Amino acid sequence: MTQTTEAAAVRQPPKPTRARVHRAWFVAAVTFVTIIGAAAFRSVPGLLIDPLHDEFDWSRGTIGAAVSVNLALYGLTAPFAAALMDRFGIRRVVAVALTVIAAGSWLTVWMTAAWQLMLCWGLLVGLGSGSMALAFAATVTNRWFTARRGLVSGILTAASASGQLVFLPLLSWIIDRYDWRPAAVTVALAALAVVPFVWLLLHDHPADVGQKPYGATEFVPKPPPVPGAARRAVTVLLSAVRTGPFWLLAGTFAICGASTNGLIQTHFIPAAHDHHMPVQAAASLLAVIGVFDVVGTIASGWFTDRFEPRRLLAVYYALRGVSLMFLPLLLGPAVHPPMIFFIVFYGLDWVATVPPTLALCREHYGEDSAIVFGWVLASHQVGAAVVAFLGGVARDTFGTYDVVWYASGALCAAAALMALVIRRRAVPVAVAVGRGSSD
Repeated sequence: MTQTTEAAAVRQPPKPTRARVHRAWFVAAVTFVTIIGAAAFRSVPGLLIDPLHDEFDWSRGTIGAAVSVNLALYGLTAPFAAALMDRFGIRRVVAVALTVIAAGSWLTVWMTAAWQLMLCWGLLVGLGSGSMALAFAATVTNRWFTARRGLVSGILTAASASGQLVFLPLLSWIIDRYDWRPAAVTVALAALAVVPFVWLLLHDHPADVGQKPYGATEFVPKPPPVPGAARRAVTVLLSAVRTGPFWLLAGTFAICGASTNGLIQTHFIPAAHDHHMPVQAAASLLAVIGVFDVVGTIASGWFTDRFEPRRLLAVYYALRGVSLMFLPLLLGPAVHPPMIFFIVFYGLDWVATVPPTLALCREHYGEDSAIVFGWVLASHQVGAAVVAFLGGVARDTFGTYDVVWYASGALCAAAALMALVIRRRAVPVAVAVGRGSSD
């Protein structure tokens, strides 16, 4: 009996082991770390305005112009980033982009003229960061995941805010304790540190490692390079500019960029410093915005599924405009409860405009909605670039940022009206032309 029992035990199949973690999650983790590293260079511009002004006696308008070049190139490169990844692969594009960012940040250490700031921080860092815009996270999600795409997109979107939370207080402490140059070197090293992980672990497609996308039931072969993707991006733009909703969406999103990246992200810290608030305290407040924008985006997505996107946009822009009107009264040498309320509220509203804007692009442009949104995003960054420059000019001219806050509040009110003017379309364009709905 004992021998029979032992033999039967030997013949039984071993207990199933726990399933290995799908490679897609490692790719998502590397993408998350890469976006966090990339957040370092997004955190620096607002911290550099006063140190560069004090050392080189450059006007704030000149420094703002370099930041505006950076923001504009970030936006204008973004529509072509996906095309570059389709043509050359995710790994190559991201590795080169990080290297270009590191070079641009590193070279600023030796600059002595304003044109060198334009070249290094404006051109090089702008092109590098534009190649790692939303297209990076979207491409990774679409290629590696069939299930859990919404979750992964949310996590990767949160990475940027998380990186801002990590780097803003750190870089402000470095600048306050040492100088702006060690902060620039820190940005360069953060970008370079991620390159080996990208090159070794960030595979372009599941087929490269013989796996199916996460959640897929069938193996998906790797598609061949797509040389015509950039041409399609331009063709879609030429078609969209002939429609009224595109200009309204682009206009409202330009004001969104102007009142967030161009205004608060670039000029909040020097404006708070004008009121004798310590730089580290102002940087910490800006980092808190990065935390609450994740909550606001998730909540806005939930609202967009249940309410009309046009009205949501109108409410978001109207509330943002009102809050900006009160900001000059809140700035002071210390952090007090009304300022904390503003920071939390502005963080919740920071990127809340994205889900309803995406929904309106999908409603009006069907299959081409993703590309149209890429161009709308470009307008977002162009708006940010304009205000990054004009905000510095206004500070030089008036000696205060007050006029900038009031003007931005008025622009947000205009954006609220523009959102309400966007007409409703019951049938997507794709259906109207017989191509079928993108949904």
